[in-house]
Parts: sequence; C-alpha cells; structure tokens
Amino acid sequence: MSGPPPAGPPPRRARRARRALPSRLVALVALVLAAALLGPAPAAHAAVGLTRVTGFGANPGQLNMYVYRPTSLPANPAVVFALHGCTQNAQGYADNSGLPELADRHGFLVVFAETTSSNNLNKCFNWFQSTDNRRGQGEAASIRQMAAHTVSAYGADAGRTYVTGLSAGGAMTSVMLAAYPDVFQAGAVVAGLPYGCAADVGSAYTCMSPGTDLTPAQWATRVRDAHPAWSGPWPRVAVWHGDRDTTVVPRNADELRDQWTALHGLSQTPSRTSVIGPNSTRHEEYHAGDGSVAVEVNRVPAIGHGTPVDPGSGAEQCGGTGAAYFLDSVCSSLWITRFFGLEDSEPQPGTLPAPTGLAATSATDTTVTLSWNPVDGAADYAVHRDGTRIATSDTAAYTDTGLTAGSTHTYTVAARDADGRTGQLSGAVTARTTGGTATCWTASNYAHTQAGRATTSGGYTYAVGSRQNMGLYNTFVIHTLKESPAGYYTVADGACP
Repeated sequence: MSGPPPAGPPPRRARRARRALPSRLVALVALVLAAALLGPAPAAHAAVGLTRVTGFGANPGQLNMYVYRPTSLPANPAVVFALHGCTQNAQGYADNSGLPELADRHGFLVVFAETTSSNNLNKCFNWFQSTDNRRGQGEAASIRQMAAHTVSAYGADAGRTYVTGLSAGGAMTSVMLAAYPDVFQAGAVVAGLPYGCAADVGSAYTCMSPGTDLTPAQWATRVRDAHPAWSGPWPRVAVWHGDRDTTVVPRNADELRDQWTALHGLSQTPSRTSVIGPNSTRHEEYHAGDGSVAVEVNRVPAIGHGTPVDPGSGAEQCGGTGAAYFLDSVCSSLWITRFFGLEDSEPQPGTLPAPTGLAATSATDTTVTLSWNPVDGAADYAVHRDGTRIATSDTAAYTDTGLTAGSTHTYTVAARDADGRTGQLSGAVTARTTGGTATCWTASNYAHTQAGRATTSGGYTYAVGSRQNMGLYNTFVIHTLKESPAGYYTVADGACP
C-alpha cells in the first residue's frame, strides 16, 4: 500500500545490509511482487519549484528533504509534510498532488520528504521495518528532524504541524502519527494502512491484501505502544481510500478508522455521514465530545489505488494526472487542507462583509436548517459548524444533515467571492436538534474504559468528553456515566434518569 503502489516493502541494498532481510529469496519475491503491483515509475516533472535542504539533522534514515515556500507567507506558518508512494519522488508528488497550489492559496509551508532506491529498491518508505517505524529510529527519526528544522529555520508553527502521504507514504503517515503524537497535530492517510500492521515483507503484503482484522482496542494498543509515555491528546486523522483499490484493499480504511476512533474513545459508528466533491465521495465524521471531527473517513467511488485529484482552475479543484497513481476524481488535498484547519489562513483574505441575520429556522432529530441575509457580490457561502467548515451553499440558506438527536452545535457563515476567497465570518448562532435522551451506563472503571466511555492516564480513569477523574483504573471502582450528547460522558452517580 505504499505510495502510488501498495506499501511495497522490498529490502535495502547491501550497503545497508544491517537493515535488510536475511533471505535473498524473500527479497527477490518482494521485488517481483512490488514491480507487478506498482507498474512503471512515473515520469518526472519540473513544474513546481522545490528547495533541497541539507544539514537538517543526523538523518539516520538517509532521506532527502525538499521545501515548497509560497511567495506570500505569513509569520509562523503552518507546515504540511507530504510523503510520496512507491516508485514516486518528491518532485512528482509536488507536481501532481495539488498541495503547492493550496499552499499558495492559504499560506502554509509544504515539506516533501523523499526516500531513495538506496533505502528501498522501489523507493518505498519502509513503514513495515522496525528500524524505520519506531520513535527515534531510521526514517521516522529523519522526518522528525525535518520537522524540528522547519521550525528553527523557517519559523514554522510547531503547534500546526501536519502530515499526509499516499500508499507507503500513507503507511508512513500512520507511523509518524503513532511515534510522534507530540509533533503532528493531525494527519491524512491516503490509500494507506494502520500503524503496527506489519513487521516484515510477508506481513506487509498480507496487510495490503486481504487485510488484517483486529479489534479497535488491539489496534489502539499498537499505537500506544509506539510512545508509551504519551497520554494524549491524540492526533486527528483523515482517511482516504478508493473503493476499487485492489493493491491496498478498502478494508484498511475500516481498520484505520477502528484504530483512531478507539484512541479517541469514540464509537465506530459515524456521527454524521454526507457526500462531498463532484463524484459524491462518501464522507464519514466521528465527533469528539466537543463536536469537533476527531476522525473522518472518505470513501472515493470508482477509483483504484492512488491519490484522488481533480485538475482544473475551479475553487474546489487541484492536482494533476501527469503521473501514475494520481486519479481524476476529487481534490483530496483540498479536503485534507480543510481537515487540518488551514483553509481560512489565506494570506490575502476576501473583502466581503460578514453575513447578517444568521438564524436557525428549524430543527429535527437529525437536521438543523439555517438562513441569513444575502451579501452583495457573494458567489456562494462557506458554512461552519463548531469551528470547522462543513459545506458551501449557493443560496443564503443551508440544511445540515446527519446530526445526532439532542445534540447542540454552533454555526457561522462567510460569503465567498468569485475567486473563492472567504470574507468575514458572521456572528454565531447555536442550535439544538430535537429528541435524544441521556443514556446511562453503570460499570467498573475497567469496563467503562474497555467500552470506550473512559480513558486512562497515570493509573487513573477519566470520562471521555468531560475528562472528569473517576478514580483508579480497576474493576473495583464503580461509577455511572451519562452520555449526552453522543460520545460525551459525565459522572452521574445517583443522578442519572
């Protein structure tokens, strides 16, 4: 499931034999499989200007670092790390992913980490190899050093550091989120795999297809074991996967969802489901207790293994199909940028005034309908729920669907001009869906934690959402938790209806 190819895992050459597999036969088989799965290497492009950076650290993983810096860049910009797939390189990923054009539009840095055939004969990140996928080791450590260098040399905001990647790069994205949750606030895994799925070439191909099925708790444990001293908060994660991917089968999107929802203490049932993009990509959101999106899964219809792009000059288009494994469908980099919260950090914001008269005109158990006064010169409107942009509307009204009964949300809107630039945000309005009754659970702290209603830290148990201290993590301490809204728990001993 590597870069464009699956996470192709061929071993390294003899000069790095200390990290290569002992069996030449296994290596040969891996190479043959990878070549068959990945196809020919994509042609190189030179459209995007990248700056090669050397001396960023000890670089134990022997990676290359390239930076894309927009002409207009605010102080303390956010930074997105981009990890290519097998047979790809930094330049091709920059030319076709759409990330540089979004960086121009919204004012953030992009760092393209690149592996080489000296590390892996098919230029796959070694996401399956313990010498590269652990904190402080190999390729993972090199990317961490790039992140530190970007802060010191470019003034990047260490609190807004993100990572995304395709296939093997997607699997390496999982590695970075698990090994360095203290560095990366969020990540987007494209056609990738859950962390801890493989420990060698053979298990890597099994993970890619037919996939490995573990419980959410088992997957979560593998991430916790990557940095045992870390107790949270965990990075937010977006998953992108083509529904016809036969290289890294779509089952991996479910396993990734299970892994990260379990870490966030969330149910594996979506809080909200909708469709996005020109091809009606299925968009599933998993909400934290405060209503923010902790995990999302995007299932792209009618495409196989690759990065979804949508070439063109439209406001929601980006990327190119000039190389293998960039598939014309939906501009995933745009939606990933939104998920990271970078879309509104435009160096040149729009000048349209804030809409007035925003009101919630009606609500049902699962919907809230909004209306506001039209703004002269507006091409459309950006609608935000709980601080996150969720949609655009061509008219001065919008119905938010797929909500949880009895849940409360805060909305704002902003007008956008014909160039897609966002004006000032309106005042906020709070709305609550109808229905919904509090659900109560009485159990031991151990049972609450196993069910995802609580988490542990330092031997103590904390309610998911409210973070109330429930006492020691064991089977002897009993509490009643009230769930309202969905996924938010408070201690309600003797006071739950």
